[in-house]
Amino acid sequence: MGVWWWKLFVAALAGILFSTQHCASQKVPNYTFMHNATTAPDVSYYDYIVIGGGTAGCPLAATLSQNYSVLLLERGGSPYGNPNISDLAAFGAALSDTSPTSPAQRFISEDGVINSRARVLGGGSCLNAGFYTRASPQYVREAGWDGRVVNESYEWVEKIVAFEPQLKQWQSSVRDGLIEIGVVPNNGFTYDHIDGTKVGGTIFDQNGFRHTAADLLQYAKPTGITLLLDATVHRILFRVKDRSKPMAHGVVFRDSLGRRHKAYLKPDPRNEIIVSAGALGSPQLLMLSGIGPEEHLKAHNIRITLDQPLVGQGMSDNPMNAIFVPSPVPVEISLIEVVGITTFGTYIEAASGENFAGGSPKDYGMFSPKIGQLSTVPPKQRTPEALAKAIEVMETLDQAAFRGGFILEKIMGPISSGHLELRSRDPNDNPSVTFNYFQDPRDLQRCVQGLSTVEKIIESKAFSPFRYPNMPVPVLLNMTASAPVNLLPKHTNSSLSLEQYCKDTVMTIWHYHGGCQVAKVVDRDYKVLGVDALRVIDGSTFNYSPGTNPQATVMMLGRYMGVKILSERLGGAAAADETEQ
Repeated sequence: MGVWWWKLFVAALAGILFSTQHCASQKVPNYTFMHNATTAPDVSYYDYIVIGGGTAGCPLAATLSQNYSVLLLERGGSPYGNPNISDLAAFGAALSDTSPTSPAQRFISEDGVINSRARVLGGGSCLNAGFYTRASPQYVREAGWDGRVVNESYEWVEKIVAFEPQLKQWQSSVRDGLIEIGVVPNNGFTYDHIDGTKVGGTIFDQNGFRHTAADLLQYAKPTGITLLLDATVHRILFRVKDRSKPMAHGVVFRDSLGRRHKAYLKPDPRNEIIVSAGALGSPQLLMLSGIGPEEHLKAHNIRITLDQPLVGQGMSDNPMNAIFVPSPVPVEISLIEVVGITTFGTYIEAASGENFAGGSPKDYGMFSPKIGQLSTVPPKQRTPEALAKAIEVMETLDQAAFRGGFILEKIMGPISSGHLELRSRDPNDNPSVTFNYFQDPRDLQRCVQGLSTVEKIIESKAFSPFRYPNMPVPVLLNMTASAPVNLLPKHTNSSLSLEQYCKDTVMTIWHYHGGCQVAKVVDRDYKVLGVDALRVIDGSTFNYSPGTNPQATVMMLGRYMGVKILSERLGGAAAADETEQ
């Protein structure tokens, strides 16, 4: 192989660079109820206080606002008017922004894998690759959800944010390759989770505009909701009468100027505070509010509300591994559109990039080191210096080096899990989180089977137009282990084992979950065990990630639980009629 090929591969693993794409201006909703927290009164009162205007919090608050007064507190800003969020062609630009006001807050797990958490209205739906797909019927049954209300809730979400993608040649070849190698049947376009190969939905519309969970606030009753941006909640307030359980009754939050505000529940025992701050934010806030492992909280001088050792446990992140395939012909810009749902617990997906002659590629692709994805360096060595080196090399290469795409696998579940702990009492700080990738050997075996499936797709007849005939899969894998700027451990055997490849090149696909799991921290109605008037409704309650990609189910859960809460207060069919919009 010549030097050009080595450079190509190093750069490719560093990231696909998406080129610019011109789109018309996106219409911004006129939310008269949206304000900066600096305008908030010192003290206010509501029926419901929802902490976190993310993927679950927005649909939840919109639903509750139909009948009750709702305060929605979001620590980030608005996604509207930011092309780095709204435009498909700019995917990754927000993730690469490491400034204090970025909509994406970078964190590094104790495993060494660089990751990100949302800090913007709409949550992770403002930052992700856009794939929209439902959970399986089995997942719904195991969660104890009402199937009819689940379907109605998905449909409620889909009216606003979900679209059918228009497949082009590269994604079509991945789909056809999956079918050719036996990931069947061909299920065509569907939101449903079905074994085989399918085209899923997307939250990017036909013009390449992203539609996020924030758009679901169009359903809100303007006079029933107050949305405060740049409002960081520091603690949930509890009161205890006699020997009864602690009851949540208010929150303390600060605005962007550091001013302190308090919001309280109106005096009705049915009113509640609902935490929807995400898989990192929700367990973190419970701990900051005194609900967590007693010894850990005492070490941070936090007043104990409830000794609950399971808060922060069960943290999992679905490991992703990918193979880059350089293409002899141009490929389209695409994020996740096709998925192969295998019978052995692995999901196969793909993304591609294209450079246009005479243009400057945007180096914000799905696998770019600028967003922390760096499979050329093993996890524990993914330092800022390693990222800077990868970016430096990438920027010296010819645009042709970025022509191609990644085919990836992520495992179902996963089975492996870890834990989360506080680093400080500052809610703006990232907690310490460990995911323990591949700790369970069954996860590693699924990764191997997934990569073997990817190999077969690359070698399929359907995918042949997009691969060089003199670059078989073993060459691609071994180039990963021996590229000139690569820090991967060198292997003396002639072939890099897939087990080692899984461990060395593991990345996140941002589907982490856990920390406030059902039957451990919350009950099946998402009420926090051991206290009153407090629920957690978001992905932190999941034991396993739903479907192939979780965002549809997180949005559905916000709507579903909003309907259920109203049903409890208003009574069955009446609640459904009240919330139908």
